[in-house]
Amino acid sequence: MNKNVKTPAVDFLFDAVLCLQNRDECYDFFEDLCTVNELLSISQRFEVAAMLKKHCTYLEIAEKTGASTATISRVNRSLHYGNDGYDIVFQRMNDNAPPTPC
Repeated sequence: MNKNVKTPAVDFLFDAVLCLQNRDECYDFFEDLCTVNELLSISQRFEVAAMLKKHCTYLEIAEKTGASTATISRVNRSLHYGNDGYDIVFQRMNDNAPPTPC
């Protein structure tokens, strides 16, 4: 992890997220924590990552999600050169995730 990101404040945030027990609690917490646009941007990036993992094209992803090619490219770099965070979550979600067709 980037040393600039790993701080006591970020640890505190992550500990809070790990305390959440269900989707309703996540909604309550993240709606308090984030602006609507921030939450939609985060969820868009996650959807883009899922579609990239399914080998969707940039055009298909842009049309489905409304993400810019710059956002898609950034997520793609994270998938290939990041810390494998997306992979960990996708493996754990397995079949529980809703389908994200191309």
